[in-house]
Amino acid sequence: MEKKLIVSPSPHIHDNVTTRRLMRDVIIALLPAFGVSVYFFGVNALLVTLVSVCVCVGLEWVLQKYVLKTPPAISDLSAALTGLLLALNLPSGIPLYIVAIGAAFAIGVAKISFGGLGSNLFNPAIAGRIFLLISFPVAMTSWPLPSSGFFATDATTGATPLAIMAHGLADGLTPQEIMAGDHGFSYFQMLFGQIGGSFGEVSTLALLLGFAYLLFRKVITWHIPTTIFLTVAVFTGIFRLVDPSQNPDPLFHLLSGGLMLGAIFMATDYVTSPMLKKGAVIYAVGIGVLTCVIRKWGAYPEGISFAILIMNATVPLINMYIKPKRFGEK
Repeated sequence: MEKKLIVSPSPHIHDNVTTRRLMRDVIIALLPAFGVSVYFFGVNALLVTLVSVCVCVGLEWVLQKYVLKTPPAISDLSAALTGLLLALNLPSGIPLYIVAIGAAFAIGVAKISFGGLGSNLFNPAIAGRIFLLISFPVAMTSWPLPSSGFFATDATTGATPLAIMAHGLADGLTPQEIMAGDHGFSYFQMLFGQIGGSFGEVSTLALLLGFAYLLFRKVITWHIPTTIFLTVAVFTGIFRLVDPSQNPDPLFHLLSGGLMLGAIFMATDYVTSPMLKKGAVIYAVGIGVLTCVIRKWGAYPEGISFAILIMNATVPLINMYIKPKRFGEK
């Protein structure tokens, strides 16, 4: 049979950027946050990461080879990145079998069942985290407190700043009283990593270093993360102006929880975010608004994971209606 060369319509864009290079750069950008987590949470952070990455990579290889019947593509590092991101979204003291279940869900259900890389509707790491949060709520909300030392046992657990703030407000305290009290966190601690939470979100400074690296390497643009930050700042600022006694300031919301990790490393996923800058801004505003709404009125003190997952579902619609002008059109 004669082979035909099929050429798509112009314009044609050529670039030497590969999936492997992009995934590698994101992994490198996550290393500062991972290093801080190992410093504060010790060997358990390494074990959680190792299990998550190994299950993601191994399961993807098996499913591609024997289910999809395609050549395994684990060398593109996308499965390894999914495993790393999932691990960074978990408590360091979580049982390892739960980590394996979450990694299997992320790869098997959220990624491969949709056809693999490039076809998945939802960010696999986010989907895995939310699956575990719903299925194992106690394990997923037991936060070991940081204690420097590689062989830290994670014996002491505590609440995250968001949970502390939510409980304090429910008890009738003001944000100022909660921050000034004996609750074990300050803005300085939130910036440098001395707080409870998933071990990838505890150091805002480390995540911002990764953000700077991704911008420098042109792996992502500023549009999605910065728009999320501005949206959260504006909405929480409005809440603060309306009732300062019941609403912490915007800086608290920016530094707490998984906002930085989600906005920089997961909301910007190429596959599950809009293609054009205008669509990206709409998508990011939606994430910011939903995060504020869930943090303010939701059952969970954190909202960024649910917000990203919900907005992932709107991306096909955004791409459909936010289109560039056709070539030659005025």
